[in-house]
Amino acid sequence: MKTLKGPGIFLAQFAGDTAPFNSLDSIAAWAAGLGYKGIQIPSWDERLIDLAKAAQSQDYCDEIAGICAAHGIAITELSTHLQGQLVAVHPAYDTMFDGFAAPHVRGNPAARQAWAVEQVKMAATASRRLGLTAHASFSGALAWPYVYPWPQRPAGLVEDAFAELAKRWHPILDHFDHEGVDLAYEIHPGEDLHDGVTFERFLDAVGGHPRANILYDPSHFVLQQLDYLAFIDIYHERIKCFHVKDAEFRPNGRSGIYGGYQGWVDRPGRFRSLGDGQVDFGGIFSKMAAYDFAGWAVLEWECALKHPEQGAAEGAPFIAQHIIRVTEHAFDDFAAGGADRTLNRRLMGITE
Repeated sequence: MKTLKGPGIFLAQFAGDTAPFNSLDSIAAWAAGLGYKGIQIPSWDERLIDLAKAAQSQDYCDEIAGICAAHGIAITELSTHLQGQLVAVHPAYDTMFDGFAAPHVRGNPAARQAWAVEQVKMAATASRRLGLTAHASFSGALAWPYVYPWPQRPAGLVEDAFAELAKRWHPILDHFDHEGVDLAYEIHPGEDLHDGVTFERFLDAVGGHPRANILYDPSHFVLQQLDYLAFIDIYHERIKCFHVKDAEFRPNGRSGIYGGYQGWVDRPGRFRSLGDGQVDFGGIFSKMAAYDFAGWAVLEWECALKHPEQGAAEGAPFIAQHIIRVTEHAFDDFAAGGADRTLNRRLMGITE
């Protein structure tokens, strides 16, 4: 068995224009000061990384890894959540997602998609240069507006959507394979890959591609009432990244899973800081240890109530306390009698 690495922290919700959140050096020092050992870097944030330069220059990658190492921090993974989203955008979301893209491709869906594909490919190369083996992203979505079948979906719509999604991602997955990096899709509402069934649809559509994997985040399963422990049992071989994020679901007589268009504070399902929600992290970390997950346990802070800096400060010790240092021997080895086939046969009553 393997011991998880951590605690790590995803920087997307913390990066900003004021110190210590406005440079890689200062934010790495801040994370280390809270007890984190790793940082997951949002590749779209130029305050933290120049993605194009990282894809082109080993010297630059060595430099940014050195900046982190000087604070006792490792880079856990790079993230292309925003760029991955733009690989597949339904026209209903064109305007809303345009802000994720570089200014020169906004308002041009075809150019925006081509830009997004190149961004994700660059992240694969940069990951390899940084010595990383996994990468975090979103799948994007073509079928999400039709998630609830009313009016009745036309026959073949879902199949065609996943065929197109696979067509767009297959060359990217091949590039990740060339670079020796796993692409871990965060299974997330709003994405076509939002539960186990949709991940399986996609995996079938890309021919079981070995680089098509999962970023596991239990909070998104709480909000859609999916068994997040059983999910690990089913898909553990494909789980390559792990966001440690809490959530709660408190249905009432007025609202349920869909949330009634309410803000996050008032929704029955909402994200919480670690320890403030309903997620059974003891069960999750136990399963991760049992299934030999060798990656990082990375805090993603998203809470409707608590200040992010308090959530970050509480997150490192919470994760550290849940990481299981796996045993190297069985607890009852002291009573072992050694291997003796003669004894075994005698115990079974075999005399010949």
